Amino acid sequence: MKKILNIVLWVMMATVVSIAQESPKEEDFYKIATLAVPEGVLLEVGGVTMLPTGSLALATRRGEIWIVDNPSSKNPYFRKFASGLHEVLGLVYKDGSFYCAQRGELTKITDKNGDGKGDLFETVHAWEVSGHYHEYSFGPKIAPDGSFFVSGNVAFGDEEWWRGESKAKTRGSIFKIYPDGKYEPWASGMRSPCGLGMIDGELFYTDNQGDWMGSGGLWHVKKGAFVGHPANLKWVDANHPVKITEQQFFAERDNRKNRDANGNAIKPENVVNEKGQLLYELKEKYPAVQTPAVWLPHGVLGISNSEIIKDETLGGFGPFSGQLFVGDQGQSKIMRVFLEKINGEFQGAAWDFRSGFQSGVLRMTFSPDGSMFVGETNRGWGSAGDRNQGLQRLIWNGKVPFEMETCKAMPDGFEIRFTMPVNIKSAEDLASYAATSFIYKHHPVYGSPPVNKLDLKIKGVKVSEDGRTVRIVVDGLRKWYIHELNLEGIRSAENSWSLVHPTVYYTLNAIPEGKKLAPNEMKTTSSATKTPKSQISNTKELKSPDGKNAQAKSTTTPITYAAVKPLLQKHTCLACHAPDKKVVGPAFKDVAKRGYSNEKIVDLIYNPKPGNWPDYATEMAPMPQVPRKDALTIAAYINSLK
Repeated sequence: MKKILNIVLWVMMATVVSIAQESPKEEDFYKIATLAVPEGVLLEVGGVTMLPTGSLALATRRGEIWIVDNPSSKNPYFRKFASGLHEVLGLVYKDGSFYCAQRGELTKITDKNGDGKGDLFETVHAWEVSGHYHEYSFGPKIAPDGSFFVSGNVAFGDEEWWRGESKAKTRGSIFKIYPDGKYEPWASGMRSPCGLGMIDGELFYTDNQGDWMGSGGLWHVKKGAFVGHPANLKWVDANHPVKITEQQFFAERDNRKNRDANGNAIKPENVVNEKGQLLYELKEKYPAVQTPAVWLPHGVLGISNSEIIKDETLGGFGPFSGQLFVGDQGQSKIMRVFLEKINGEFQGAAWDFRSGFQSGVLRMTFSPDGSMFVGETNRGWGSAGDRNQGLQRLIWNGKVPFEMETCKAMPDGFEIRFTMPVNIKSAEDLASYAATSFIYKHHPVYGSPPVNKLDLKIKGVKVSEDGRTVRIVVDGLRKWYIHELNLEGIRSAENSWSLVHPTVYYTLNAIPEGKKLAPNEMKTTSSATKTPKSQISNTKELKSPDGKNAQAKSTTTPITYAAVKPLLQKHTCLACHAPDKKVVGPAFKDVAKRGYSNEKIVDLIYNPKPGNWPDYATEMAPMPQVPRKDALTIAAYINSLK
């Protein structure tokens, strides 16, 4: 009997230990290695490309091109190939020459005498620039016909410093340059088109949140596309491929160019609780309008989206072969995207993938050995990394993470395939899932909060025989909307791991046709009980005599970071802020030093005032979606840091 009791106790202890073990994280599967850069060299990387020899070529914002021999070894060798260029923000290699986009031209650079240094610099095409500091040029990317795609950043206004402007015809557009120097306009409506990508012969690009851009996203760029920002429309004429004019646009949208009593321009601010206009509504009237193939929700999947590359390593980089990876400069991380085509248009799913890079992720490329080289920069743009520059390598260790491998749209919901079998009990429990949908406003304000947010009912699930695929039936799918699916309750069959990234964001531009699951084909039971009250109970909302919310006051115990961290994560505050150091935005301690009341901090969460923080390049978007109770708790925590 004693022996049996000991066995039972041993099993119970082993079970407790197993449950207590934390599931593996990103860093347990993908290692970040930093290349040893020569002393005194500052690599603010603006472009990366692999050479046929296996060497890595880099372009920098300081106008240099470097070649790194044996880049995957412990002792890579750096040699300078060219210098004296103007802020190179892209690099490709074709037919023995480099091509790069300088601020004002596409340049071809060749080593004619074979000494390892560029000695012939040729202007393929020079485009107009106004001289404004923000007129960055990105690219090139090589099109299937051998021509080059380049994108042009907007400038900012003078008096209206917040407004993106096109002071020259390439600004706010993507254009094509042929090898003979011919220029061809291609698409319009871009704001900050840092990321270009040629994926299976198709052009894609990423943009960042800002005026007219409610959030970042990934667009499929067809010839004649207009993606939402009106600055470049001033150059559209009868011969332009884009078929929406500036006059037509502003007949549909208020530009809010208003002035106060003193004649000063008024910066547009978010209007809380307004109905708001949406980009897809404009598309329904003007077919040239192109909505994102995949929205990348701001503050969650980056804040300054950059390079797009496709995994063609055939498994050398993990179980995501054929999928896309998108960098983010502001949050110093990389996201993953799965695309599919429904009714002839791209749409798909996006997840977080790997964070923790030392500077802002701007450019990436895959190495022949299956690892990924990551070029980074910070100066003037701000990022979550603590360095001004970086050249790092992301290496898969061969172990398969427990992740959602793909997420596909179904007529009645979504089908998710996992990288390994799931625990059937957890997968058949509706309490393991949660779903919401939302979208962003299309307006001249800097960014947009998520709007029209709805909680969606999970009606049922069906798990495949091999345990790798789960069909989720969701009530209330909405075309054009972002659908957030949270799978916190799912566990793996073998180790009871939770998902490394349990949340996916699917942009549903079209609901596919096909057979829906019948009620008798799916499981509909849930173990959910009444949601307990928040564990964070250090503050309470008080009412003033007039019935309005008064200052929230702390209870006897101060709010700790551990207690408030779940709220900060839930509302994406930690994407841009940290307790005691500058990230994309100021440290919470620095906010506390301003002496704002809790009510004032809540007001600034809902309606930020970027002018209060002139030393920060990235504006905070309005966040009225944060419940008032949560905002007051966050405010009380910030003020506890005084």
